[in-house]
Amino acid sequence: MTETSTTPLVVDLDGTLTLTDTLVESIIQLGKQHPMDLFKLPFWLLKGRGSFKASIATRSTLPITNLPYHTNLINYLQSEKQNGRQLILATAANNKIANAVAAHLDLFDIVIASSENHNLKGIVKLTAIQQTVGSKFVYAGDNKADLPIWQAAQAAILVNTSSNVSNTVRKNTSIELEFPAENTDIRLWLRALRVHQWFKNLLLFVPLLTAFSFQEIDKLLAITLAFFAFSLTASATYMGNDLWDLESDRSHPRKKYRPFASAQISIIKGVALAAGLLVLGLMLAANVSLNFFWMLLLYLMVTITYTWTLKTYVLIDVIVLSLLYTLRIIAGSVAVEVPTSSWLLAFSVFIFFSLALVKRCSELVSLQQSGKENTHGRDYCNSDLVVLWPLGVGSALSAVVVFGLFISAAETQVRYASPQGLWLVAIGLIYWLARLWIKTARGEMHDDPLVFAIRDFGSRITIIAMIMATLAAHFFTLE
Repeated sequence: MTETSTTPLVVDLDGTLTLTDTLVESIIQLGKQHPMDLFKLPFWLLKGRGSFKASIATRSTLPITNLPYHTNLINYLQSEKQNGRQLILATAANNKIANAVAAHLDLFDIVIASSENHNLKGIVKLTAIQQTVGSKFVYAGDNKADLPIWQAAQAAILVNTSSNVSNTVRKNTSIELEFPAENTDIRLWLRALRVHQWFKNLLLFVPLLTAFSFQEIDKLLAITLAFFAFSLTASATYMGNDLWDLESDRSHPRKKYRPFASAQISIIKGVALAAGLLVLGLMLAANVSLNFFWMLLLYLMVTITYTWTLKTYVLIDVIVLSLLYTLRIIAGSVAVEVPTSSWLLAFSVFIFFSLALVKRCSELVSLQQSGKENTHGRDYCNSDLVVLWPLGVGSALSAVVVFGLFISAAETQVRYASPQGLWLVAIGLIYWLARLWIKTARGEMHDDPLVFAIRDFGSRITIIAMIMATLAAHFFTLE
């Protein structure tokens, strides 16, 4: 047994024991539970950081049980606990949060934490540790602010530390153990931005394509700029939605691996990037046209309202999702100043309502497979499938009926060289939509049906075939 193996082990909380920052997460919970209290934050901060943390902890309830804990570190602590080592949780977090974490993990003999009058960070934390356990201790931490504590410790446990901090600690303190930080590569950021969701914004091009005006360079440039404006703004809202949904995502079998839910990317960095993307997206929109700028603002307002409240209401959420898809088509029409037909809008509402229901049904099927009954954060349960199945399939067939009526419309007969060729598109729609619902029933559907369509070979071939059939019906006369 080494000398340090019997020395009390002091463990930090934020960024060490848990991969996230409990103060930042508490602020998010405060915004969800008492949104008006967010305006009080500056006034609470004026009273000092200890009082600031105490006020937030008192007014919010942090879901301790589903925080992203450092599993490998906890396994090590459990082993040390079994060997009789004294474990101390020492954190700058408020004592309400620290005690709740300690009670949940059932590992620590002593808890040292911030109170309303004391903010335990840096030298102040070191003093509190020395007063509690004496001068001999091992410290496990992650942050530059912990350097004075490591310098006074007999040994260090490095958890997710930067190379600069790690090198500094090694010069003065022996290392008992190290848990290296995982590299945050570009792919992780692309997942956080949900760049794959940018494919949804190709709907902006639909009015240009249905009007067969894609040969006009000025309109093509305008819609391309509009696409990037929408995509950057959408990425900002996706990141905001993920931060708002941390608790429910961590309870979901697949969403718990998202970058923010799993704490692979810090919340602070996410907020900063989302704000930058939002500003850039709105600037690009203003350069398209003022009307398009207002359309993007409308999309943003509806999305924020959906995230804050509408997503928690059964069926209201899927209706809003279908309208957001349709709103993209209308925004594309505004960007290129091409009128949108009532046929296109009716078709869009029905087909996107069906796709939104695919999304909900796939989540419920996933819950069934994992043995759960209710969704977390949404008003759905497995028994709703008996209603959602026929509603979704019926909406899909309604979209096909609208398309069939469009083929027979007088305006279609005039605009297409061979309108009867569009029946091939109708057949393709029946096959593709039925395929989506079969995949959903089998539990093979991705959380987002459009993402599934991109990845699924059969869907890609069908969509390409429908596009080719539409172009052929427009340009070529069938004898």
